Amino acid sequence: MAKNAGSDVPEDGSGQPADVLGAYIRAQRQLADLSLRQLAGLTNVSNAYLSQIERGLHQPSLKVLRSIANALNLSQEALLAEAGLIDHASSPTDARTAVDAAILDDPDLTEEEKQVLLGVYQNFRGRHQ
Repeated sequence: MAKNAGSDVPEDGSGQPADVLGAYIRAQRQLADLSLRQLAGLTNVSNAYLSQIERGLHQPSLKVLRSIANALNLSQEALLAEAGLIDHASSPTDARTAVDAAILDDPDLTEEEKQVLLGVYQNFRGRHQ
């Protein structure tokens, strides 16, 4: 694991401290009102390993990040961006793409509901252009 110069903070390979990602995951877990044990059950990742991720001691694999995103009902893009693995949306086009992806990735919506939401969103976006 890479280290920050003069610091013992692990990095995730992007130059971003792993504890930033861990704090984000912890905050999202707490917002979802889940214990570590509950999140472990939803992700098939041990609660000890999740605890280490949240404390910034380990950088999770892409597979684990995707599992965490799904369990917390987050868009995979948002979590991957927080992990420094992809860039945050930096333009209006990127933001629209991120919203579309979030809608399409939502496991609680039916395909019909996703298409309706996308249509409504695109309609509102069209009014502001």
